Amino acid sequence: MERFELTCIGCPLGCLLTVEKNGEEIKVKGNTCLNGERYAKEEVTAPKRILTQSVKVRDGVDKMCSVKTSAPIPKDMIIKASEIIREKTVDAPIEIGKIIISNICDTGVDVIATREVRKKA
Repeated sequence: MERFELTCIGCPLGCLLTVEKNGEEIKVKGNTCLNGERYAKEEVTAPKRILTQSVKVRDGVDKMCSVKTSAPIPKDMIIKASEIIREKTVDAPIEIGKIIISNICDTGVDVIATREVRKKA
């Protein structure tokens, strides 16, 4: 049996969780809502994260634009996705929510701009 101690990020309470995994069976203790149980089970079987980063901007008033994944991606794909984003250069202007990279690492998740960058005058 494996045992994990986690701090839940499913809601603002930040419950301290104890997770016991015995084969396919997973028991969660310490959660005060269902979000905690869902979070703990996913965290010990298939953890995911939102990736935030920056891309280079060509002809913009700013040289970089912050971006994030539109949904969590598998934790084991973070490094590869980060490398793809690091190599990306986009042309200004950029609007908040613009898709910068579609379907990063074949996850079905897009990378979107989180700020506006105007074009140089």
